[in-house]
Amino acid sequence: MTLTLQSSASFINFKETKGVKTPDEFLGMVSFAQAKPSCRLVAKSSMQKAQLSHERIMEVRKIEKREKLHELTANHSNSSTRVPVFVMLPLDTMTMGGNLNRPRAMNASLMALKSSGAEGVMVDAWWGLVEKDGPLKYNWEGYAELVKMCQEHGLKLQVVMSFHQCGGNVGDSCSIPLPPWVLEEISKNPDLVYTDRSGRRNPEYLSLGCDMLPVLKGRTPIQVYTDYMRSFRERFNDCLGNVIVEIQAGMGPCGELRYPAYPESNGTWRFPGIGEFQCYDKYMGASFAAVAKAAGKDDWGQGGPHDSGQYNQFPEDTGFFQTDGTWNSEYGQFFLEWYSGKLLEHGDRILAAGESIYQGTGAKLSGKVAGIHWHYNTRSHAAELTSGYYNTRHRDGYLPIARMLAKHGVVMNFTCMEMRDGEQPQSANCSPEGLVRQVKTAARTAEVELAGENALERYDGGAFSQVLATSMSDSGNGLSAFTFLRMNKRLFEPENWRNLVQFVKSMSEGGRNANLPECDSSRTDLYVRFIKESHTKKATEVAVV
Repeated sequence: MTLTLQSSASFINFKETKGVKTPDEFLGMVSFAQAKPSCRLVAKSSMQKAQLSHERIMEVRKIEKREKLHELTANHSNSSTRVPVFVMLPLDTMTMGGNLNRPRAMNASLMALKSSGAEGVMVDAWWGLVEKDGPLKYNWEGYAELVKMCQEHGLKLQVVMSFHQCGGNVGDSCSIPLPPWVLEEISKNPDLVYTDRSGRRNPEYLSLGCDMLPVLKGRTPIQVYTDYMRSFRERFNDCLGNVIVEIQAGMGPCGELRYPAYPESNGTWRFPGIGEFQCYDKYMGASFAAVAKAAGKDDWGQGGPHDSGQYNQFPEDTGFFQTDGTWNSEYGQFFLEWYSGKLLEHGDRILAAGESIYQGTGAKLSGKVAGIHWHYNTRSHAAELTSGYYNTRHRDGYLPIARMLAKHGVVMNFTCMEMRDGEQPQSANCSPEGLVRQVKTAARTAEVELAGENALERYDGGAFSQVLATSMSDSGNGLSAFTFLRMNKRLFEPENWRNLVQFVKSMSEGGRNANLPECDSSRTDLYVRFIKESHTKKATEVAVV
């Protein structure tokens, strides 16, 4: 490997990638000048910022929508479209005290990522860290240091407004709960969180049933999320649109617009279980009872389906999800319309708030949708239904989501872009490729920009090759960007690093010159949120930062 410093603004140039060193080793090899940040990180009073009127927002959005559609059509009309690649930073990028974790190692890691040709990085802005000390008491200092570091390296930044807890899902390498003062309110009123039929509470994310109720020390959850996003804008206003190019609004567990239907904590759910409906807190219960009564079906409002089974069952094991099950009855359709509709309303509220705050800043607003591909080839699509996506053999559940996102000019971020049908167990009736095709069609129809992520941490050429194939399209529904999961020491191992560098290069060239293997070189069974235990060794991975 040869390192060349061309100027004070230059970074590592990889003339060959064999024997690439880790970012920790870069610390002893390379020094560089500190560029003066072009954005000022200062807190500003919301009274100093004039909010765009609703009419002006609507007018601007219509113009941007027409321009975006024209841009999407032009950009994806041939296979040479450039797809920028971002890399997700570790979940524990910030310490529990709100400071940047291992800043020297992060600095070297960012230098390496810049040398690979990556466009930038993504980071979670954890609610449980930023507003930890009390309502409206925000600590953005660690993120300010990261923003400055990215700006110095010429990297762009995607920031996730993470209103969920970290911990309890695949790949969660640390534990970051909701803010202590929120947990205090939950302890007083457990119905603030999602609840399943057996009464099991899930502390990952607040129930959307209380979205509009002042249950958080006088504020509603939507008001709390709005204040948080507004605080971020005020703190980083001068960096929005230049360094910070995207704000992803968290809308559920793992930041995704969904119910926590398949929680992995304490072994509750295992792939490929169908999951369970999460509508048994008192607020969701009251909502369903009210709509049932309004429809003249009081008896339907007594609760969710009684025959929907348990987390780890298969569709045919249940009366609700089996081929000719209750899901397709009048009651089933009524319940699923309500259940999925509540999720759409939740997303609409959060994105409306995000749009009003970030409109005109130059930063894109995005929302994440989960890639729930197991049981996709069945009629009922059980795992999608319990998660809130009313997608069946007879109904397109992703077009309503895409249209809701398009309404607010939001980028649709979708996962499982790296997965192939042939990698999945036949018994689970999976089809990640079919699911991605459906979502791409929905995005195109709704005229919404589509970006992608990989669902599992994979570094093999087979996964990269699948993303390349998925990201390109001659019909105008390719990806506008891709975010790679995730940066850690494994990424900087020689073979993995070579794969990433080649992948980024190929994405920048429209998929041309891709010298990546066409199969999973690791020969493991890789599924969303699941790695087959009999084929893997238990190991502890040490992240770079």
